[in-house]
Amino acid sequence: MFYTLQGDQKTPVSSNENTRLLRWRTSTFWVMLVGYVGYYICRGNLAAAFPLLTQEFGYSNTQLGLIASLSEMAYAAGKFINGPLADRIGGRKIFLVGMAGAIFFNIIFAISASLTAFIVVWCFCRYFLSMGWGGLTKTIGNWYPRERNGTVMGLISVNFQFGGVAATLFAGFLVAIGVPWQGVFIYPAMVLALILIWSYFASRSRPADVVPGARPIEGESSKEQIADYGDEEQPPVSTIMKTLLRLPIYRQLLVFSFLTTLLRSVFLFWTPKFLFDIGLGASSAILRSAIFPLLGVAGTVFIGWYTDHHARNGDRARMMWMMLSVLVFCMIAIAVLSDASEPNFNMILFFLGASGFFLLGPYSMSSGCLTLDIAGAKGAGSCTGIIDGMGYIGGAIAAFAAGILSDYLGWPQVFMVLSVFAVISTLSAWLMSRGFQKMARESAE
Repeated sequence: MFYTLQGDQKTPVSSNENTRLLRWRTSTFWVMLVGYVGYYICRGNLAAAFPLLTQEFGYSNTQLGLIASLSEMAYAAGKFINGPLADRIGGRKIFLVGMAGAIFFNIIFAISASLTAFIVVWCFCRYFLSMGWGGLTKTIGNWYPRERNGTVMGLISVNFQFGGVAATLFAGFLVAIGVPWQGVFIYPAMVLALILIWSYFASRSRPADVVPGARPIEGESSKEQIADYGDEEQPPVSTIMKTLLRLPIYRQLLVFSFLTTLLRSVFLFWTPKFLFDIGLGASSAILRSAIFPLLGVAGTVFIGWYTDHHARNGDRARMMWMMLSVLVFCMIAIAVLSDASEPNFNMILFFLGASGFFLLGPYSMSSGCLTLDIAGAKGAGSCTGIIDGMGYIGGAIAAFAAGILSDYLGWPQVFMVLSVFAVISTLSAWLMSRGFQKMARESAE
C-alpha cells in the first residue's frame, strides 16, 4: 500500500514498515476526524449562545448579526492566508496551532461583557479556527491515494456536520442544566484542550514522517488530478495558485462555494435563534436545531459514497445539483410553515433536517473530494483555502443580512430569499456538471 522512490523505480516498503504506516494512517485519520469535531465544539457554541446573549444583554438579531458577520469575514481572510500556509509548513502543524488559538479565544470570550469585545474576540477566534480544514485536507491528501478521495473525504467531512451536532447538543445540555452563558464557551474550550493533547501525540503529517520517502500506492483506477503543476515535488504556492485559477472548473467551484456557504451560514448561525423567535424555549430551540447538521451527516456520507461508485466520467456535480433542487422546496416549505399563527414545529423540524441532508451533502464536495480531484495533495491547502475563503465572504454577507431581515421583515421572508439562492446554487452545480462532462469528452478524444 506504500512505496518509496529510488531514482525512477517504485519500491514497496517492507511488511513491518507497511504495518507501521497503516497504523499511523488510521491514527491520523481519527485525529483529523475527531479533531475537527473539536473545532466545531468551539465554533458552533456561538449560535447556541445567541438566545442566551439576547436574554442577558438584550441584543437584537441585527446586533448579533454583527458578531456573526464580522467574524465570518475574519474566517474568510484566514482561509485565504492559512490554506496556502498549510501547503508551505505542513497540514498537521497548522491544524494543531488552530486548535490552540480557538481554546484561548473561547476563554477570552467568556470573560468579555460588551458587544465590541464580543466582536473583536470572536474575530480572532474564527481566524484560528480557519486553520483547521486546510490543514486537514493537506494531511489526508498526503496519506490516501486519489481513487479513494470521495469515500475518504465523505467520511472525514462527517466531522464538520457531526461537529455541529455535538456543539449544539453539548451547548443545549449545558443550558438545560442551568450553566450560564459563559459556560457555553469555557466547557467546550476544556474539551478541545484534551483533544489537542491527544492529537499532538497520535498523528503524523505524511507517510514520509514515519518511513523516509514513503508514499501511498495509487491504484489502477486512480485518476490524475486535474491541475498540472509540472514535475516539482513541492511546487511554490504561486505556481499552485496560478495553475488553479486558470482552470474554468475551479472558477466555477469558487462561485458554487460562495452560494452554498451563504446558505449554510444562515442555518448554522440562526437556526437556534429562529426556533427561539417562533416560540420554542432557549434550551429546546438549541437542542432541536441539531436536526440540521445531524441529517447533514447522512447527506455527506451518501454523496461521497455515491459519487465514488456511480458518478460517470468523474462528474460528481450531477448528484450535487439534483440534491440542491430538492433544497429549494424545503426552503419554501419552512417559509410557509413559519408564517402560520401557530407554527407546526414538527413539520418545520422535518424540513430543517431535510435541508441539512440536501444542502450539506453537496456543500461538502466543494472543499472535500473535489478539492483533491482538482488540486491533488500538493495543492490541497491552497485549493481549499481559496474555495472556503470565497465561500465565507458569502457567509458573512448572509449572516448579517439574515439578522436584519428577520428583525424588519420576519423569518418567513428570510427563507423565501434563501430559496432564491438555492435555485441559483442548483444552476451553478448544473453548470459544473456540464464542465466535468466536457472535460471527459475532450480527454476521450
